[in-house]
Amino acid sequence: MRIGLLTREYPPEVYGGAGVHVAFLVPRLRELLDVDVHCFGGPRSDATAHNPAAGLEHANAALRTLSADLSITAAVDKVDLVHSHTWYANMAGQLAQVLHGVPHVVTAHSLEPRRPWKAEQLGGGYRLSSWVEKTAYESADAVIAVSAGMRADVLDCYPALDPARVHVVRNGIDSTAYRPVTETDALRAHGIDPGRPIVLFVGRITRQKGVGHLVAAAHHIDPDAQVVLCAGAPDTPEIAEETRVAVAELASARPGVFWIQKMLQPAEVRQLLSRAAVFVCPSVYEPLGIVNLEAMACATAVVASDVGGIPEVVVDGETGLLVHYDEADPSAFRSGLADAVNEVLADPERAAAMGAAGRERAVRDFSWASVAEQTVAVYEAARAVHGG
Repeated sequence: MRIGLLTREYPPEVYGGAGVHVAFLVPRLRELLDVDVHCFGGPRSDATAHNPAAGLEHANAALRTLSADLSITAAVDKVDLVHSHTWYANMAGQLAQVLHGVPHVVTAHSLEPRRPWKAEQLGGGYRLSSWVEKTAYESADAVIAVSAGMRADVLDCYPALDPARVHVVRNGIDSTAYRPVTETDALRAHGIDPGRPIVLFVGRITRQKGVGHLVAAAHHIDPDAQVVLCAGAPDTPEIAEETRVAVAELASARPGVFWIQKMLQPAEVRQLLSRAAVFVCPSVYEPLGIVNLEAMACATAVVASDVGGIPEVVVDGETGLLVHYDEADPSAFRSGLADAVNEVLADPERAAAMGAAGRERAVRDFSWASVAEQTVAVYEAARAVHGG
């Protein structure tokens, strides 16, 4: 079977969880079948890159995306099945399904109806991206949800979908790439003291990731701990400014605040995760949360919100602590984050035990080899549906 895997992100141009997913999934899939990767961006040796059509430089970003999708559609005329990731590539998958008569599989990394704040970033393009996603999902031969919570969301947002077509295949983690390390040069390069406790956040500056909640909570986190925010790529200038002001206020109120705004190399992230006393994931929406798996694989305790698929990864009281998120009561959430972080910081032995349990769980239950095998099984199911 020859697969056309369609994605906006592909190494070395990766900025989010979907890109991480594809980066680790493709090599494992290629051990099982032929995979042609079609992505956006610059030339690659192991993928075909596509870009928006000339003449659309000043058009809405969603329109530019769709023009790249047309290029992808034209290029996948020789595959047996297409597999699209995120709305950026979903339309290429659907058009290929119609034009070339091949099955279309969608992986649901997130859902546009669950991210209304994207209207700030995309304007009318958000309405277009929402239409693309709905149309592609409802016509797909199979939808892969990255968690059981995500599957429930898919069926809630798109009730026209046959539940039998929605399959759960959880994200994986490369536990050799993400592992505990002892080096500290990356920390020292940013002025971080490896000898003091570190409360760590890694993620984009977006409403979804909840970094504003963590910054607010950090006013009540043990001042002996350092707060390290690896946070960049803001969705809009407005949220960038909000974050700048909030972090400045935090830094003036307590010592040990570090904001790293550039994209770090994996080896640097691995050092930070390994040295953190606690990793915090304050997301308000998270289909699964690969970053929690990365922290667990580095043997670090996790404090996270209880949204989406996170409770399927972080075992409350065993690999970390979960904090209830209620959109109607953000102050309670922020207080809960601070309390949970302080609870972990106050008991280093318990934190170490949580980290060890997290590492064991990541290695045991979230291998990419298993993800690839389950994905191929979904391909076979999609071919059966398409043939029927």
